[in-house]
Order: sequence, then C-alpha cells, then structure tokens
Amino acid sequence: MRVLMLSWEYPPVVVGGLGRHVHALATHLVGLGHEVVVLCRQEAGTDALTHPTSDTVHEGVRVVRVAEDPTHLTFEKDLVAWTLAMGHGLVRAGLALAPWRPDVVHAHDWLVTHPAVALADFLGVPLVATIHATEAGRHSGWLSQPLNQQIHSVEWWLANRADALITCSASMRAEVTQLFEVNEISVIHNGISPRGWRPSTSAVRAARSAYAPEGAPVVMYFGRLEWEKGVHDLVAALPRVRRAFPGTRLVVAGQGRQASALVEQARKLRVRRSVDFAGHLPDRALVALLAAADVVVLPSRYEPFGIVALEAAAAGAPLVASTAGGLAELVVDGVTGLSVTPGDVDGIAEAVRAVLADPAAAARRAKAAKARLSTEFNWRGIAEQTAEVYRTAEVRAQPTLGRPKIATGNAFTVQ
Repeated sequence: MRVLMLSWEYPPVVVGGLGRHVHALATHLVGLGHEVVVLCRQEAGTDALTHPTSDTVHEGVRVVRVAEDPTHLTFEKDLVAWTLAMGHGLVRAGLALAPWRPDVVHAHDWLVTHPAVALADFLGVPLVATIHATEAGRHSGWLSQPLNQQIHSVEWWLANRADALITCSASMRAEVTQLFEVNEISVIHNGISPRGWRPSTSAVRAARSAYAPEGAPVVMYFGRLEWEKGVHDLVAALPRVRRAFPGTRLVVAGQGRQASALVEQARKLRVRRSVDFAGHLPDRALVALLAAADVVVLPSRYEPFGIVALEAAAAGAPLVASTAGGLAELVVDGVTGLSVTPGDVDGIAEAVRAVLADPAAAARRAKAAKARLSTEFNWRGIAEQTAEVYRTAEVRAQPTLGRPKIATGNAFTVQ
C-alpha cells in the first residue's frame, strides 16, 4: 500500500514519544513492502532560508520536511495559529506530491488534523488517525481555559472525522470513547527494538562515575518535564528515600515547562545538591545512564502509553512506575517492576526503598520486563496490525459536524 503519514514531529525533530513512534512505524511498514511518505516539519523557529523544505529518503521512508512560512508565530505563544500555519505548509507539500497518490492518509495527533482532513478529502482516500493523548487527559479532565477547549474541539473533530481510529492502549481507548463519543477503535501498542539499548561496560561505568562518583544509589527519571509526568512527586519522595539510603542521588533527564519549578522544589526540600538536572541527553548517553541507574522511576499522573517504560526495560533498568493509563498495562506489579498509585509520594518512596534494599529481586524483575519486549512489543507485529487497519479502512459518508459541547465541569465526570 501507499501510505501518507502526517506528524508534527519526526526525527531529528523530536518533542516526545510520538516522533519515535512514527519513525519506527514508518520504517517497519517499509520493511513489510509498503511505500511510506511522511509529511513533517522543520525545527520550530526556523524559516525557509535557514531550513528550506527538504525531500529525502531515509531508511526507505520518503520524508518531506516542510519549511516554516515567514509569519512571526511561535509554538510557545501562538499554539493554535502556529499549528494552522504548519498545517497550511503541510497541505501545500502534500498536494505537490502529485502524481504520487496514497491509498490512505494516517494522521498522528491533533496538530495535523487540518492538513490530514484536507488531503484525505481532496484525494478521496480513507483517513486513519492515531490519538496518542488528549487535552482533557493532560489536565485531569479540566478544560477550563480557551486554549484547552480549542485543542479538545480539534481532537473531537479528528476522532469523529476519521474513517478508522487507533489508540496505543486500552485505557486510551476508554478515554477517547468517553470524551469523543466514538466506539470503533483499534488498540495497537507502541513498540521498541531492543537493539541499540546495550551500552558498553565502559560507558555504563563512566555514567555511574559522572553521577555518583562515591558509589551512592542512583535514582533516575527521564522524559518530558511536565506536570502530568509527576516528576514533582518523585522529587518530593527523595528526602524520604535518602533517610533510609543516605547519599542517594536523583538524575532528572529531560526538558519541559516544569524545569525551573522542579529546581525550586528541590531547593525548598533541601535536596538540590542531590539532584542532577541533566537536560536532554543524546541517545548513547541516555542508554548508558539507564543501564547505570539502580532504579528508574516513572511517576506519571497521566500517561496514554508510556514508551519510556519499554526503553527502561530494554536497557535492563529496574522500574518503579505509576498505574496511570498505559503504564498499568506495561508494568506487571511484582513481576516486571513495582507499581504505585499516581500522586502517592509515600508509595513512590516505599517502592524505591524496596528496590534499593533488594537489588537481586529488582534484577529479576528487570530481566522479566526485558523478555516481554520481543513478543508483546515487537515493531514488526505492530506494523502488521496497523497495515491491517489500513486495508480494512473505507471512506465513510461524513455527516455534517457541529461544534462539540465542552464540559462545564470535569470532562471525565458523567454530566
């Protein structure tokens, strides 16, 4: 099949797990014999002079990376306008692909809704959409601000306009069903390739020396620094861990809007010198640090899937994770890691102490987690499942859609 994918991030432009997902799916679809074109963007803040539109083939995938238009719009301050401008560029690039014509258009998340709908309508082909997360979910059900409501309405449009829907976990399927009043949704997990997650002994030793030169226990978080990721709960738990295991260090790898708040929180809790805010780490450095850590903690309050849990498992790291969303499906408590209730600071501290107190048991759980990757989270199988969705998707008669109702209270509470 000929597949046209639209994504607002694609390596090396990576904001979160979505970019890695689209890359892996595209390359494995090509491996199955399908033809894939990805429409994506250049880095934010660039323009057509510094970063012109490019059309290249990488790993068998044709990647059309669209330049930003001249308008002075920024992602941080003008999100909806910036998204519409990006979509305009993607539409023009998609139309310019002619005479090449896809059999299906696959949209990844709300930011590409407008160009995906426009291209699918113009081409008369099925629109498949993967909903990776929701605005209501990211804000614990509250859509109190105009921007929240705008994003929610675009998500609702994408979910109701798509000819076939995919979510990455059963919990996300339930969430999408409730929020957008749609029923037919395929659940296809994210995946991971274990290759590339095996650092050298010297690299692991160097990472350990860099972050714990005196041999103290190393607790690690990696991912975006946003409120829904619950990093503040982990920072709050650190003093309680250090009382049982003096000298314990926390390494926080990632970037996000909560970075400065987390630094201030660590300072107020008097553990600032025990926390390393490492920022964004290159892949090799990240893998080495994961393998060097005594425990990786994923304390999310909202997590549609949790690909970071698979990455930690691939690196062989003992895992403590909340039961938020997809993480509850990935981590089997007591078997492949330890689970805690989202937002439970005491529970996080207790689970981390349990890992540090019994490293042999932690190692057994880590080994079991790694063993699951090749069977349950294999990218070839995921690509085959996605291709089956493509094959069965049909252009539906589209009803006229009005504006969705916005919940005046919590969107997850029955009105």
